[in-house]
Amino acid sequence: MADETSAAAGTSTETGAGTESNLRTTKPGTKRLFLTVSVLISFLVGAPFLLKSTEIHRSPLPSAAISSLSDHLHSNPPSFPCHFQAIFLSPFKPSDSSLSLSVAERIRAQLSAQSCGNCNFTVSVTVDSGSSCRHEGDAASAACLWECGGGGLVDAIEGRDDQGIDELLLSAVNERTGGCAGRVYSVFVMEGRDERVVIGKHRHAWMVLKDLDDSTSVGSMIGTVFGDYFMRGGVEKGEYIPVGSDGNVVLSFSLLNSNPSDWIYDWDFQRTGEVLLAPVLEALAPVANITMESQVLYHAPKSSISYWDEKLEAYVVNTRDLPFFVNSNEWHLDTSLSASGRSKVLQFVVYVPSASECPLYIRTPEGEISKTNAFISPMWGGVAIWNPHGCSMQSQGIHLVRDVLPPQELEKIIEIFIGQLRILFGLNSNYVEPSPTFKFLASEKGFTNWELDLLYRQHTCFNLLSSLSTLQSLSTLVESLPRMIVMDEIGKQVELSLEAANLAERNISLGINNASALSSIRARALAEDAFFHPSIMSISYSSMEHYFAIYMPFFAPVSLHVLLAAVKEVKRYFAERSKYLAFRASKLKSS
Repeated sequence: MADETSAAAGTSTETGAGTESNLRTTKPGTKRLFLTVSVLISFLVGAPFLLKSTEIHRSPLPSAAISSLSDHLHSNPPSFPCHFQAIFLSPFKPSDSSLSLSVAERIRAQLSAQSCGNCNFTVSVTVDSGSSCRHEGDAASAACLWECGGGGLVDAIEGRDDQGIDELLLSAVNERTGGCAGRVYSVFVMEGRDERVVIGKHRHAWMVLKDLDDSTSVGSMIGTVFGDYFMRGGVEKGEYIPVGSDGNVVLSFSLLNSNPSDWIYDWDFQRTGEVLLAPVLEALAPVANITMESQVLYHAPKSSISYWDEKLEAYVVNTRDLPFFVNSNEWHLDTSLSASGRSKVLQFVVYVPSASECPLYIRTPEGEISKTNAFISPMWGGVAIWNPHGCSMQSQGIHLVRDVLPPQELEKIIEIFIGQLRILFGLNSNYVEPSPTFKFLASEKGFTNWELDLLYRQHTCFNLLSSLSTLQSLSTLVESLPRMIVMDEIGKQVELSLEAANLAERNISLGINNASALSSIRARALAEDAFFHPSIMSISYSSMEHYFAIYMPFFAPVSLHVLLAAVKEVKRYFAERSKYLAFRASKLKSS
C-alpha cells in the first residue's frame, strides 16, 4: 500500500511539472506580429495605388445623343423646304381646280426613287394677268406666294434675249417672293405663237405655249420641269462622287507629252486655267474644299493600242480600249503634296500624242469621232486628247519643237474638264433638249443655281448619315473595349461633330442649303478625325484577363506568402498570450 501511494505521488509530481512547462511566464512580444501585419497592410494599402496606376483614361462620349440623332435621321431623313410656284402671266382658266394637285403628283412621281435629300415641298398656281389675280394650292407661308402685279412682265420681256429674260425674272422673283423661307422654284407660263420652254440658270424657267386650255397637259409640262430638272438635275440616277472624308478635293491637272523627241508642249495653267476654274471652285465651296495643282510630264505614252483609219487619215482608239488608255506605270500623276490620306484626288490629263500616232481620235460605239475627243474614268478623273496642229506621220524626223499650248486651245480643254467634273458630281455634262422647243441656259460658274441646290441637298444628306454612322461605330468600339484609351481631344471632336450635325439639321429646316452643306462637311470631317485619331490607331488594347495574366505570376505568390505568414503569426501570438494568461491565473490561484 505504501508503494502504491509513492507511485501515485510521483505521477502527480510529473503531471504538475508538465503543466507548468506549457505555461508562459513572460508576456509575449508584439514585434514579430507588428512587422508581419505591417507587411500585409502595406500590400492592402498599395493595391488601390496599383489599380490607379493601371487605370485607363476614357473621355465620356455622348452615346445617347449619338443614337438619338441617328435614329431620328434614319426614321425622318433630312427634308428641305421647297416651294414650287407656277405663274401664268396670260389669262388662264383651268378646266378644274386641280392644276396644283396635278403638278404636285408629277413631282412626287419623280421623287419616289429618292429617300434622302428630298424636298418637303408645297405647290401653288397663280394667275397674274394684270386684270385678274387668283391663287390656287398652298404655301408654307404667305411670303412664299407670288405677289400679284407682274402683268407688265410680258411687255418687259419683249425684245430681250434669253439671258436678259433670265435676269429680269430673277429680279421679279426676288421682289415678289423674297421673304419665303426656303428655296422658291418658279415656272412662268405665257401665251404666244412660238412655243418654247427655257430653263434658266437660276431657279426659274419660262414657257411660251400656244394653247392654255388643256390644263392637264400644261400641268404635266410644269411638273416635268419641277420634278425632272429642278429636283433631279435631269439625270436618271442620282450618283455623285463622294468627297474626301475630310471634306477636301484636289484637282490635279497634268499635261502629258508622249514623246518629247517629237515635240514638247508646256502651258500657262496659272494664268488661264485657274482663272477659268475659279468661279467653279467658288460655286462648289459648300460641297467641298477644292484646291488645284498642275504639272507637265514627259515620256508618258498611253498603254492602249491605236489603229490607223484610212478614211479619216488618222489614228483612232475605240471606246472598248479606253479602260487601258491610262498608263499607270509611266504616268506619275500621284505627286500631290496638298492631299492628305483622306482627301479625294481627281486627275485631269491633257494627252499630247507622239508623231507616230498623231492625229489621234476617240471613236464612239456608233463609229463616229468623239466631239470632245475626251473620256472620263469614274472616281478617277478625265482625259482629253489634244493633237498639235499639222501633226501627221510625215512629222517624224523633224527637229525638236518646244512650244506652249495656245490659250484658246487651253480654254476649250478647260471647258471639257468642267463638263467632266459635272459628270463626276452626278450631273450631265450638257443637257440634250428633249425637243427643239427646249433650251437650257448655261452658267459661267459651270453649275446653275438649281443644280447647286441639288448637289447641296445630296451632299448634306450623305455627310450627315456618314458622320453619324462613324460616330456610332466609334461609340460601339469604345463600349466593346473597356481598356481603350479615349483622350479628351477625341471626346471634344465627337461633341463638335454632333453640334455641327445639329446645326446642319437646323439649317435644313430653314432652307439654307449652302450653310447646311458646310455644317455637314464639318460634322463628317470631325467624326472621321475622332475615329482615326492617332491615339486610337497606335495602341493595341488588352482585356482584363490579359492584365491578370501579366501581374498574377508575381503578385499572387508574394501576396499568398504574406497572407499565410500574417495568419500564422497571429495564431502564434494568441496561443502564446493564452499560455501567459493561464500562467498568471495559476499564480493567482496558488497565492
